[in-house]
Amino acid sequence: MEYRRFGRTGVRIAPLALGTMNFGDATDEAESVRILDRAIDAGITLIDTADVYNAGASEEILGRALAHGGRRQRVFLATKAFNQVGPGPNDRGTSRLHLMRACDASLRRLQTDHIDLYQMHRPDPDTPIDETLGALTDLVRSGKVRYVGCSTHPAWRVMQALLTAELHGLVRYVSEQPPYNLLDRRIENELVPLCLEHQLAIIPWAPMAQGVLAGRYDDATQPPADSRAARRGGIYAERVTPAGVRVGTAFSALAREAGLSPAQLALLWVKDQPGVTAPIFGARTVAQLDEAIPVMELRLSDDLRNACDALVPPGSAVVNFHNSAAWMRMQLTV
Repeated sequence: MEYRRFGRTGVRIAPLALGTMNFGDATDEAESVRILDRAIDAGITLIDTADVYNAGASEEILGRALAHGGRRQRVFLATKAFNQVGPGPNDRGTSRLHLMRACDASLRRLQTDHIDLYQMHRPDPDTPIDETLGALTDLVRSGKVRYVGCSTHPAWRVMQALLTAELHGLVRYVSEQPPYNLLDRRIENELVPLCLEHQLAIIPWAPMAQGVLAGRYDDATQPPADSRAARRGGIYAERVTPAGVRVGTAFSALAREAGLSPAQLALLWVKDQPGVTAPIFGARTVAQLDEAIPVMELRLSDDLRNACDALVPPGSAVVNFHNSAAWMRMQLTV
């Protein structure tokens, strides 16, 4: 397997990462542990979670599983902070006060003495970036965190953080985790060039467009009962649109003509886009993970790349996967 360099660090990771948002929700603990074991055995290294996933249950399940059999030393463990985790006004954000508390809480749930990649889950407009980076610098120097990154940030915020780190000798973001799939390619306009220029790893979430590109949806108004759109509604339901389903149907046919499942082509397309280090795949079952694992050894052909570009041109979007980002103002009219 080709292990890819993680940004400009010396770390190398597999070209597919495991997301654990389902752990403790759609996936019970026993199946979660089986998924984790299968991923590690297949060579997947980056395991991604967040303190807010299922009210901390995702971190707790990972903590119990990684505490045994030497699993912890075989993974590059990533988590996030920013979202509301308690009733108080300081139980959210990227202030020094919150990050110090949030990091310690994640360490307890994860049953580890350090976090390999600590990510700011969203930009915090209420906290100066030098305060955030100062707190993260102290967490790195204390040994509680190895590297820091961000998730779903606009390109200008990432650049601001890089410049502030350079000017003040603070810890530098090494990665960005944006939404990215064939239905929403807008990061190609500014964020991807920025990350390429400054050597940040890109670890996209929602590479299968929440199942729309995996062939799960025939009708935008009737999502499968076990889908996130049906179970959670809200922003998840908003991502299932008639335009997206139309592209998903054509994409599924394209995948089958190429001898791949739609899920495999969706992951492969993201994996082999310029600048991408590893897409994050949130397997709900071991069977779903087994379907995805072969993608790590595949390469996207020029013919398939061109066919996908014909469905949704570079830099454009037909579905808004930035709808969990308060900073995104662009409205799609398709």
